Amino acid sequence: MAVRPIIRSDHDDLNRLHREVGWPERSAAGWRWLESHPGRADIGAPAGWVIPDADDRPAAMLGNFVQRFRHGPRVLHGATGFSIIVPPRLKGASRPLIRAFLKQPGLFARYTFNANARSAPLYGLFGLKPWPEQTHALKLSWTADRLACAQGRALRMLLGRTSAETAARLGERLMNPRVFGRAELALPDGVAILRDLSDASPYAAFWTRLRQEDRLLADRSPASLRWRLSDPDLTLAPLLLACVRGGDVVGVAMGQMTKTSLIEPPCLDIVDLVALETAQDALPLLTRALIDNARSLGAAKVRLQMATPRLLAALGDLAGTARREGGWGHCHAIVDDPALAAAWAPTPFDGDYGLCARNPPAPHARRRVAAVRPASRGRAAKA
Repeated sequence: MAVRPIIRSDHDDLNRLHREVGWPERSAAGWRWLESHPGRADIGAPAGWVIPDADDRPAAMLGNFVQRFRHGPRVLHGATGFSIIVPPRLKGASRPLIRAFLKQPGLFARYTFNANARSAPLYGLFGLKPWPEQTHALKLSWTADRLACAQGRALRMLLGRTSAETAARLGERLMNPRVFGRAELALPDGVAILRDLSDASPYAAFWTRLRQEDRLLADRSPASLRWRLSDPDLTLAPLLLACVRGGDVVGVAMGQMTKTSLIEPPCLDIVDLVALETAQDALPLLTRALIDNARSLGAAKVRLQMATPRLLAALGDLAGTARREGGWGHCHAIVDDPALAAAWAPTPFDGDYGLCARNPPAPHARRRVAAVRPASRGRAAKA
């Protein structure tokens, strides 16, 4: 089968493919935003690949998200494949798409951290290995609204593997009106909403300290976060929390409200969770802050879509209170240098979770970004 790179005129057809499987579509501005990521421009990588039909229209696709990474003074690039969509009539088309993704040059790693149960067995055929070895099949979740979670499970059992077309006819279910409210967050001492992402901010100083540590990190520079938050298809701004000590940011968490499908309740996904080596106790503190505020934000649960042994150790007892989800190998990777693999402890930020998540539908179909404000009770450090 022929394979070619994605071009801008493909966007409508890419949306058609997403619509056929019930995955979130992007606006024209959203596709342009996704193509504008600086990591992709650094190495001239395609935005993805398609299998064209007889009229050169995409009949199957695979997206390509290239990120910058830092390892001390070194700047590296890694790529995650996303939105592999192959209709049943093109059985086998995933193979040339994945081969095109794997053979692109200039990368230290090629990976996916978001494989579904159906596609997971496919990656081993191409040399991608379950990674991290101990936790590649693990997801953690903490329940915030038991009734909403139970209703979601009941709907899934009732409908089974309903088609995207059937789900669309059912319409949106289990949407919580609090999602677009102005929640008052109850934050513990030393935790604050992170608002300042300028190049001279306390967060910028945190990133400088973080990248000086001896570990491999996806680019979390202020510019990178500003790009993430400028996604024109966001209906709700991600919640950024900082752990602040002595005026310095020592840890950061990013929570993004998602609604996985029409029949699922809203969920607060932890998209990023990172702290300085000297402040690893900030990780459970930030996680607990998200859990404690999830219900007031309208989330039925808090979910950490991928975890590493390092992160589990840092979370300590809090990890023991979580429900174990997943059960299939959703994380697969080829890392060319074993030393880099040993230095890399990724979070969902390194994958496609912040890009491919289904946003909660805005009230009255309006595309707007809502804000949250901290509660007056308790002290909150400034970040």
